[in-house]
Amino acid sequence: MEREVQRVRDAFRSGRSRPLGFRLQQLEALRRMMQEREKDILAAVGADLCKSEFNAYSHEIITILGEIDLVMEKLPEWVTAEPAKKNLLTMMDEAYVQPEPLGVVLIIGAWNYPLVLVIQPLIGAIAAGNAVIIKPSELSENTANILAKLLPQYIDQDLYVVINGGVEETTQLLRQRFDHIFYTGSTTVGKIVMEAAAKHLTPVTLELGGKSPCYVDKDCDLDIACRRITWGKYLNCGQTCIAPDYILCEPSLQSQIVQKIKETVQEFYGENIKESPDYERIINLRHFKRILSLLEGQKIAFGGEADEATRYIAPTILTDVNPETKVMQEEIFGPILPIVPVKNADEAIQFINEREKPLAFYVFSHNNKLVKRMIDETSSGGVTVNDVIMHFTLSSLPFGGVGSSGMGAYHGKHSFDTFSHHRPCLVKSLKGESANKLRYPPNSQSKVDWAKFFILKRFNKGKLGLLLLTFLGIVAAVLVKREHFLNKFSLQNLKW
Repeated sequence: MEREVQRVRDAFRSGRSRPLGFRLQQLEALRRMMQEREKDILAAVGADLCKSEFNAYSHEIITILGEIDLVMEKLPEWVTAEPAKKNLLTMMDEAYVQPEPLGVVLIIGAWNYPLVLVIQPLIGAIAAGNAVIIKPSELSENTANILAKLLPQYIDQDLYVVINGGVEETTQLLRQRFDHIFYTGSTTVGKIVMEAAAKHLTPVTLELGGKSPCYVDKDCDLDIACRRITWGKYLNCGQTCIAPDYILCEPSLQSQIVQKIKETVQEFYGENIKESPDYERIINLRHFKRILSLLEGQKIAFGGEADEATRYIAPTILTDVNPETKVMQEEIFGPILPIVPVKNADEAIQFINEREKPLAFYVFSHNNKLVKRMIDETSSGGVTVNDVIMHFTLSSLPFGGVGSSGMGAYHGKHSFDTFSHHRPCLVKSLKGESANKLRYPPNSQSKVDWAKFFILKRFNKGKLGLLLLTFLGIVAAVLVKREHFLNKFSLQNLKW
């Protein structure tokens, strides 16, 4: 493993990942892979999650193609050095911020969206000029294998390397030194990744999860709210990190919400949900049993059917859920939707704030003041109002968590920034040394006064302001020179 990481580092040090033309070429090759090998990729994703071709394309490939298009269009602008504001002491110098690649980065993917959660950060890492080691999730075995097979056929084999395997291989990888680690997965493993990274002072981006709450206000269009919640909750069989984990609402709304979600489930998946091509399965038997265990002692208002042979769990709703029960202590990551009754918005806010910060927070209400209050008085990775999940689809918004739901963000320009070091650069001339006497010893009250003026004073922009600054700079230089002369003259007199 150490040799493999060193091989990638040597490739990075060759410098070939840095030129803009090379980055664009690799991104174009990645797009070509997605288009030319679409059927193979869709088949792999489908085999891992019992996902139809339509769903696999909609959930995975569309996002990737959109991200590539955006990055290729904007990358020439993003890599350009950005001029920095100057103060009076540096007004004649060149100051700018230059993005540069971090080096060799490790991307550890997740199994629930096994393609997009690997390729989307990879796009950002390539765009920023890095070399990358990609570790897909071993649970989505078919997708991991197709990535290991296809990526070397399309993008640079030395700079971008796929390493497959399980816990042992990941553990060995984490012992190596990287310049950045990007991990998507559980909070428990996120802590392990962060601990390993700390030994090398390696920065991390952790895309974790948590119990994303959904508050349904009595003042909202309940039909539309339940339709959107149903889509987001049962998408990918509930195996979505930003799926609404549970609903908070007033007790009087519970029965209405159950009925409307029940009707929507039938509309989406038909009378026989098990036969629907749009309803996926749980990834493996361990997760299947874990999810079923969350139903113990609960009041099932709808659903609850399961088939171990096919890892099928029906869309399920629980009512009057006690916050202290097991289903409310961990992220569900499955098709179970608890409803927790609260008296009002105040109690809902308190309920959310007493728990770990979630990756997402959803509010359904016509009341704009209430919506603003909900946003202002809670904390979460992201917020979507009157819908669910859709903030993930907007590349201009940073996607990431806060607290136990993660750190750092990506998507679009935010991915480029995550995988870049924004290097401050100040280029000075060796001329104009007389003006620098202001900062050289010996110090004096006069120099301190002038330094305060030059550093703390603010002037309006424009030609008149620049002329004034130039004039003041000359005056300061003359005065400092005069003070130096007088001090020298005084010392000579003392010697006499």
